Amino acid sequence: MSAAAITETASPAVKRIGLHRRHPWLPLLWQILVLLALIAALFIWLSQAPLTATERATLAPSELWTMTVQHLELTVVSAVIVLAIAIPLGVLLTRGPLRKATGPVLAIANIGQAAPAVGLVVLLAFWLGFGFWTAAVALVLYAILPVLRNTMVGLDGVDKRLVEAGRGMGMSAAAVLFKVELPLAVPVMLAGIRTALVLLVGTAALGTFIDGGGLGLLITTGVNLAQTNVLVVGSLLVALLALVIDWIGRVVEYVARPKGL
Repeated sequence: MSAAAITETASPAVKRIGLHRRHPWLPLLWQILVLLALIAALFIWLSQAPLTATERATLAPSELWTMTVQHLELTVVSAVIVLAIAIPLGVLLTRGPLRKATGPVLAIANIGQAAPAVGLVVLLAFWLGFGFWTAAVALVLYAILPVLRNTMVGLDGVDKRLVEAGRGMGMSAAAVLFKVELPLAVPVMLAGIRTALVLLVGTAALGTFIDGGGLGLLITTGVNLAQTNVLVVGSLLVALLALVIDWIGRVVEYVARPKGL
């Protein structure tokens, strides 16, 4: 049977797999189109919903924009701090004698994941005071483990023969790290970074409890004042924002992945 005949008789599932292999960006395109449609549907509903005067003031476009910007600022600042700490630390813990410190460091990093997010935020607020930076510190502690662990797993997963080949070619340890190990570890590292970003977006809503700002204010306002529409809009915006950030992470992962992997 010819290749053309096989293609014609292939099942729809096989055809979809072949299409995705030829166009790996296609799922990313569909994902963002669906997200944009959901966001548009939310705002169309919001413009036509029977809202009270208080709800309209709370859900005014200018207020939503301000809270969204605050939410993104808290997420971005926390993400930058997480990357600045976790990636270099993960690299160091895979080098020579520092490997012995892996257990204690991971145990400390796991505290943020093990402790309830709300409890962590409140305890830090009593220690450091209320405000934006206390919320950022809580988010860093909560999201540092996925990046740290995936950095170590990615580097440890590099074939040691490639490292030895690089050293045999006269490359320094730093050159092998930046030209061989890190490029090969990028897919695993990016998966951890994407996980951390989604955690940060969702957990940033708790910043409102300590005057950290963000979209969490809509959720607390909706609960405290029994405003269901405000609660629903706040929850949906946080969820959609997390999905958009996840999509951006997938795009970066697709672009940054070394060719051939």
